[in-house]
Amino acid sequence: MSLLVVGSVAFDSVETPTARRDDVLGGSAVYFSYAASYFTGVRLVGVVGDDWPEEHTKFLQNRKVDTSGLQVIAGKKTFRWTGKYHANMNDRDTLEVHLNVFGEFDPVLPEDFQRSPFVFLANGSPGVQMKVLDQVRGPRLVVADTMDLWIRETRDELMALLQRIDGLVLNDSEAKLLTGEENLVKAGHRVREMGPRFVVVKKGEHGAMFFSEHETYVMPAYPTEDVVDPTGAGDSFAGGMMGYLAEKNNFDSSTLKEAMAYGTLVASFNVEDFSLDRMKGIERADLDRRLEEYRKMLSF
Repeated sequence: MSLLVVGSVAFDSVETPTARRDDVLGGSAVYFSYAASYFTGVRLVGVVGDDWPEEHTKFLQNRKVDTSGLQVIAGKKTFRWTGKYHANMNDRDTLEVHLNVFGEFDPVLPEDFQRSPFVFLANGSPGVQMKVLDQVRGPRLVVADTMDLWIRETRDELMALLQRIDGLVLNDSEAKLLTGEENLVKAGHRVREMGPRFVVVKKGEHGAMFFSEHETYVMPAYPTEDVVDPTGAGDSFAGGMMGYLAEKNNFDSSTLKEAMAYGTLVASFNVEDFSLDRMKGIERADLDRRLEEYRKMLSF
């Protein structure tokens, strides 16, 4: 089934304790789209400047990503982010952010995109996310991402958004910030009580937690030995999860759990190299093989 994602398309410059890469392909919608493309076709809505190479568009199209919703603004620059990771590869400092065209992003969905049954609102302001919801027609499942900036600065809009979505993805510190709860289990349930039917709390190298009215469980991270670049891991997780749900055209409890597992495994590949370089070298069969290893790891 068709899966729509709306979010950032960017150039990233990333420094880790051992290496650096400049102006590599990045952005929440890009990582999400590539991860989801292992399972289903993806419709991408984003915005770039005229510095955006056509080869990047063709690269995404070759992965079953429909880029007809990608706006190119003449005379303007694409969103750029520069970050530096600490030695633990969990913490990072944002050194530079140039929003450029993304700072004025006003998403317009092509008509066929408006009828997408599965919708993911990648990280962005709640106002922009609600503009997308105003354009979609009868989606079966809407899931959103958020971050600490929107929790602090646009809380009222975020609370309104939570009433209009089925699922929310956020990390552990954001869940605590949003709810004021230090206990993560309490925080997850409190977020769910704000509107979504389910909540996924990402915990980085410690996996993710799932919360619904009747289920709470933890999915551990896959034990990745060589973490090269964690950039985009959360977006890749969401892409794998939503891609699997769209493939199955279902989001019952067992399918959601399988989707969480696939999201975890896509993210585990993503962190093994910079940008999308590691994911370019794998296919669905590699995910399925790693899934069998993951199943054995969780069985006792």
